[in-house]
Amino acid sequence: MQRRPPRIAADHPRYKWVALSNTTLGMLIATINSSIVLISLPAIFTGIHLDPLQPGNVSYLLWMLMGYMLVTAVLVVTLGRLGDILGRVKIYNSGFLIFTVTSVILSLDPMQGGGGALWLIGWRVAQAVGGSMLMANSAAIITDAFPARQRGMALGVNMVAGIAGSFIGLVLGGLLSEWDWRSIFWVNVPIGLIGTVWAYRSLHETGIRRKARVDWWGNITFAVGLTALLAGITYGIQPYGGHTMGWTNPWVLAGLIGGVVMLAVFCLVEARVREPMFPLGLFRNVAFAGGNAATLLGSIARGGLQFMLIIWLQGIWLPLHGYDYVDTPLWAGIFLLPLTVGFLLSGPIAGYFSDRYGARLFAAAGFVVMAASFAGLLLLPTDFNYLVFAFLIFLNGVGGGLFAAPNTSIIMASVPAEARGAASGMRATFQNAGMVLSIGVFFSLMVAGLARSLPGTLSSGLAAQGVPGANAHDIANLPPVGTLFAAFLGYNPIQHLLGPDLLGKLPTANQHTLTGREFFPHLISGPFHDGLVVVFALAIVMSLVAAGASLIRGRAVRAARAPQE
Repeated sequence: MQRRPPRIAADHPRYKWVALSNTTLGMLIATINSSIVLISLPAIFTGIHLDPLQPGNVSYLLWMLMGYMLVTAVLVVTLGRLGDILGRVKIYNSGFLIFTVTSVILSLDPMQGGGGALWLIGWRVAQAVGGSMLMANSAAIITDAFPARQRGMALGVNMVAGIAGSFIGLVLGGLLSEWDWRSIFWVNVPIGLIGTVWAYRSLHETGIRRKARVDWWGNITFAVGLTALLAGITYGIQPYGGHTMGWTNPWVLAGLIGGVVMLAVFCLVEARVREPMFPLGLFRNVAFAGGNAATLLGSIARGGLQFMLIIWLQGIWLPLHGYDYVDTPLWAGIFLLPLTVGFLLSGPIAGYFSDRYGARLFAAAGFVVMAASFAGLLLLPTDFNYLVFAFLIFLNGVGGGLFAAPNTSIIMASVPAEARGAASGMRATFQNAGMVLSIGVFFSLMVAGLARSLPGTLSSGLAAQGVPGANAHDIANLPPVGTLFAAFLGYNPIQHLLGPDLLGKLPTANQHTLTGREFFPHLISGPFHDGLVVVFALAIVMSLVAAGASLIRGRAVRAARAPQE
């Protein structure tokens, strides 16, 4: 009987590359999964026979969109801390297994309508637990395995895989959803099986591990506080009581205020317990604090860009250029490829050179490049020249790639070795929370912008096509969030808003105009651009503040003995 070849030992010169390749695969699959659903939502709702634009179904849409990101934002610190206590590789490997099993269950959704949506939301939450285990510990495993002079390059590969995964998911989701909506979950299964077996067979515990108590009160107050805050922001987007948004909803206010209060209680708990899950003392190092602030701001700006570009392409530009609404998710992913290419080209290069010349300058330069690209996008007309648009999003991708690895290197190098799991979890928390916040912040700004100009534009546009004035007025004064979600999903909502009875009374030529490719995009392009100016202006400010935060210098942390090369 042939003997199985032995695993590569932890002190073998090639082990660090094994650790990097496996953790990069883990980050890639975890972040692809967060955006692959984003672009596939129209196909998913069609597959389970649920209309996402019905008022009662908006909550399903939001939780399908945000549930995964919210759970990862809440859990990554806890799971990073558990990695410090129980072993980073042990938690990481378990995450790969959970992620793979839940992918199979998601693809087997046996229900339709609201039940089918709840099945997907619930199991996506379970899948997010596995994704959190991967994200919370991958950077710490790499930091343990690589010597300081190669750490930036290694983290660069890992971080760019993670960030680029969110954009690769857009293209992959567009392609797969054209075939079968369940295939967006099937694609995880073979990758997850390979990654799980490989992780259990090849990874070793090389980090410093110490026994400690689990900080239950810290975990509970943090989870409740952050969940309430982010859920409040999520529901604040929805209309309430005749208002275009729900910020006056008592439940939203309770979530926002209660979440802030609970997070304040969490800080008090963490300052008093002997072994906190979230070592607040790390923030005394201004480099650690500045790096995480830059992570949060960058994530909000990047998330806002992602959502706005999808709305811009699917709701306006692609229909104006002859693409059917049912095909816009696929083509939106394809036309966003320059963004991904920019990430993939600049990220590893920035990681390599930041090891030689210092991380801060590269991180700050990345944010300045991002700010310049936002300024360029702000100046584009709604019906833009694609070559100019492609260059600007490529530039934004380059900026994000320049920032990702150096920023992670700054954060991880500013903490002692025994706190790397917690630090990695904190960084991932700020990144994931930023993505959730971006939906609340940028959707709210866009809805506010649409609320000022869309009603008049919509009313006059419908009246010009023969819709009776009273009906046009009523439709125009519906909350604009439905119009925004329609553009986001690649739907033409005019037929939905008018209904078959009213539409059937109009002349045939007017019916064709109202339900054609160009009426809705032309109608919302002006109001959308008004909102876009506000959104991208805020993104510019965030990027420049993040650039300043990246330049903050803190005290040096003595490194543990470097691994063998």
